[in-house]
Amino acid sequence: MDSMVNKYTANRRLRSEDAYSPDGRHDMRPEYPTIVYSKILKQLFPDVPVILGGIEASLRRLTHYDYWQDKLQKCILCDAGADLLIYGMGEKPILELARQLSEGVVIKDIRDIPQTVYLSRREEIPGGIREDDIVLHSHEECLKKKRSQAENFRHIEEQSNMMHAQRLLQGVDGRFVVVNPPYPPMTTEELDASFDLPYTRQPHPKYKGKRIPAYDMIKHSVNIHRGCFGGCAFCTISAHQGKFISCRSKESILKEVKQVMEMPDFKGYLSDLGGPSANMYGMAGRNKKACEKCRRPSCIHPQICPNLDTNHSRLLDVYHAVDALPGIKRSFIGSGVRYDLLLYRSKDEEANRAALQYTRELIIRHVSGRLKVAPEHTSDRVLYLMRKPSFQQFYEFKRQFDRINKEENLREQIIPYFISSHPGCREEDMAELAVITKNLDFHLEQVQDFTPTPMTNATETWYSGYDPYTLEEVFSAKSQKEKLAQRQYFFWYKPEERRNIEQSLRRIGRPDLISKLYNGNNRAEHHPQEPRQEKRGRNRRHK
Repeated sequence: MDSMVNKYTANRRLRSEDAYSPDGRHDMRPEYPTIVYSKILKQLFPDVPVILGGIEASLRRLTHYDYWQDKLQKCILCDAGADLLIYGMGEKPILELARQLSEGVVIKDIRDIPQTVYLSRREEIPGGIREDDIVLHSHEECLKKKRSQAENFRHIEEQSNMMHAQRLLQGVDGRFVVVNPPYPPMTTEELDASFDLPYTRQPHPKYKGKRIPAYDMIKHSVNIHRGCFGGCAFCTISAHQGKFISCRSKESILKEVKQVMEMPDFKGYLSDLGGPSANMYGMAGRNKKACEKCRRPSCIHPQICPNLDTNHSRLLDVYHAVDALPGIKRSFIGSGVRYDLLLYRSKDEEANRAALQYTRELIIRHVSGRLKVAPEHTSDRVLYLMRKPSFQQFYEFKRQFDRINKEENLREQIIPYFISSHPGCREEDMAELAVITKNLDFHLEQVQDFTPTPMTNATETWYSGYDPYTLEEVFSAKSQKEKLAQRQYFFWYKPEERRNIEQSLRRIGRPDLISKLYNGNNRAEHHPQEPRQEKRGRNRRHK
């Protein structure tokens, strides 16, 4: 979790609690702790190498927009004073770094490790600036011209998601930030070796007796894969884990499930068997050579790649093996489900049958009363900018969900997530969203304003005003007044919002929607789909 996202809302207000601190306290860590702690360490131990890693450093490895300071910031190495940065999931670069240090190589000479970032003078760049290097617009150019920042991001995102990436260089303060290409995705054996280490699955002993909200949420869950090929425009996963899926073996997963079962407070219910997305386990391109050349940030947008094997059989096999363990009463799926993968019909009939089976088993066996999915919007134009499927697919998935509920005599609910103020979204789009979701019998609570976080396509669009891939201009709601005007439509059913919404609809020239929202009623009636006491925010997986 990025420290600033963890601390502040989209309106830059302090969150009600810090999910990663004991008892949710706000005063346990400073803002931008990576920079603060690195500077302190360098002051205390100037000769000891300091290496940055984790999500906060990973997403700040090049010039990036900082929403909380509302300005472009340099590569985090410039401010932190650290010696090296490891981006992405760090097992392989950490091991290679440890090996070289143990052999006596000094940190300033370690420049060849994949997935690392360092600062260098031009004349000291290993091999010089080569023909196959991608030289980005300098930090100083980006400060002068927002379009340069947008142009940079396309290269950054593409190279973060390529099997054989190129080295990136960016000038800053008379030096260059050098980003070495990432390691290939980890194999199942390598991933198992990492997950099978003797972790305690407990917070640090110093927090004994303290409540850590984030730990409470995940302590009975098991991560079964890494990577996500969704490529959602607002999501940071592609920049950190990449689009290629790395899977644990069934044996490794079962081993961890058995460890969870031994926890003293385990009652037989797994809260999640998932990953960045719930249902991408075991999926990859059929033609590996095609994948090695691919530059697409998403394998499923704007359409699902015909080379992608979308067979859910391996995932179902994992579910069946876990559910067969004595002591497991139910295994729930808490990660975000990509319903576009479930609806997709390929030439592979086995994969099509597995998708139907997965959909039914998910709804019958793995939902704890509410299935949370993320259509994100109802406007196909906005959804295209989000890199999400058409809302027509949500209609179709809901029809299947309702039919299976009826056939199985269930009373489950489907809970959709939505985002306001995403780049490209206008107030009229939100007004139409309110009407559409009303007609679907929803009272929305699982909602949030778009938060620009470093190194996402949506953030660069929001900051620069340009789509990084087409360089076309894109509108974004930026002022608090504009953002609140969009957000209010989520809550059309609240009596206190009606007057402002009716005034807003007249202002934007859509008074025709007033009767569609209110049908002449003076108050909103109780709604059968209204979620209770659930607020969407940082704990939501962005899928």
